[in-house]
Amino acid sequence: MNRRTTLNQGNAMKYLTGLIVALNLVGSAQMKAADWVVYQGKEGPGQGKHIVFVTGDEEYRSEEGMPMLAKILAVRHGFKCTVLFPINPADGTIDPNNQTNIVGLKALENADMMVLFARFREPPDDQMKYIVDFVNSGKPILGLRTSTHAFEIKRNKQSAYAKYDWRSKEWPGGFGQHVLGDTWISHHGNHGKESTRGIINAAMKDHPILKSVDDIWGPTDVYGIIHLPADAKVLVLGQVLAGMNPSDKPVEGPKNNPMMPLIWVRNYTGETGKTSRIIGSTIGAASDLESEGLRRLLVNACYWGLGLQGKIPAKSNVDYVGEFKPTFFGFNKGKKGIKPADHELK
Repeated sequence: MNRRTTLNQGNAMKYLTGLIVALNLVGSAQMKAADWVVYQGKEGPGQGKHIVFVTGDEEYRSEEGMPMLAKILAVRHGFKCTVLFPINPADGTIDPNNQTNIVGLKALENADMMVLFARFREPPDDQMKYIVDFVNSGKPILGLRTSTHAFEIKRNKQSAYAKYDWRSKEWPGGFGQHVLGDTWISHHGNHGKESTRGIINAAMKDHPILKSVDDIWGPTDVYGIIHLPADAKVLVLGQVLAGMNPSDKPVEGPKNNPMMPLIWVRNYTGETGKTSRIIGSTIGAASDLESEGLRRLLVNACYWGLGLQGKIPAKSNVDYVGEFKPTFFGFNKGKKGIKPADHELK
């Protein structure tokens, strides 16, 4: 065997080794990418901005509503949107009851905004770190419905992030109270029997988030909100209706006198000294998002959170991208066998 033959064999071995490594990396990337969905922004004011949606609740179908909202923001407004889910590691399906495995949180490192819709989650510390780093980054956060009680650290009480627990004694009220403005208090409306009409606060009617928002209704009930800090500005109040239809009348008595805050904005200064724009909303279940007015408010909220309030359209286009038929809220009602890829744009 001459020297040239040896060199050729050596080069072939190097090429083959490199090819195997490359194929393994591609396979790994494909496996990871299958655990979440990314909607690349099309034309619109949101181009160049990346919003990461973090989902995970057992009751209100965030795993259905957030991909729909993300599609609107990407296709109609140009934002790049990544949606993360609680994943069953055994089969790769979306599992709202899995409280300890939100896959892909590393995406928050390159996010410009986080939209959080979570309930009693306990990601392991290596996942939770991405959320905490984002909370302290000075970047905007939109927290929906059960995000007032997004975290419950009960399996690992020695966690470095135990104070994020909604019942924390170190940080009373945890993430919800300190970051969003309040934690879980109560169902103020009668859950499943009294729906919610959003009443715009007349004093805030000119806020950019409310631009062309004229009607908000959802079948979920009003939450009790009593701890909002002084800097919070209430945009919408929650009127308790006597039934589960938008035409039902408001209930009489103390439930609506005064009405509870439903949607508000505030600032949060994190441990790094950086200040974030915060939007809190206790309405936002998948079935609530059939309200065009609510969808428009949340789209406007993403513009405002990112400092793009001057680019909010005269009337934001919030038409569905594809079909949207949400599952009604309730425990153990989520669709089975759904994978993130099922939410990709067709």
